[in-house]
Amino acid sequence: GTFQPVKTENLAEHKMHREWYQVPLENLAALERCRQRGGSVVAVGTTTVRTLESWAQSGQTSGDTQIFITPGFEFKVVDVLITNFHLPKSTLMMLVSALAGYERIMALYHHAIAQRYRFFSYGDAMLLERQPG
Repeated sequence: GTFQPVKTENLAEHKMHREWYQVPLENLAALERCRQRGGSVVAVGTTTVRTLESWAQSGQTSGDTQIFITPGFEFKVVDVLITNFHLPKSTLMMLVSALAGYERIMALYHHAIAQRYRFFSYGDAMLLERQPG
């Protein structure tokens, strides 16, 4: 799944796993109210990012997604992400780099290592703001 490292030289050749999602209509209504008042959409976890961005692309409130978010991806919904520190060369590392910028992520990881933060699923978390283009 998302924890597996990418083993292809060309990212377009990577086979992303399927993940089932469902976005309740009341959540979409809350998202719309947030946007109307100028708020930021905060995703808790990378599955939430994949879900919301899949919905934005397809318009489907449920289904399977194989969305592979890499640097250069144009986010349509998510402004902020709360997530843990991910494995190097994983699809999740690419997702956070797409959102916050590769250089910023590398600086955060160097800081986290120097400060002995805990990594992976039960480790420390970080709050990432989407960087423009």
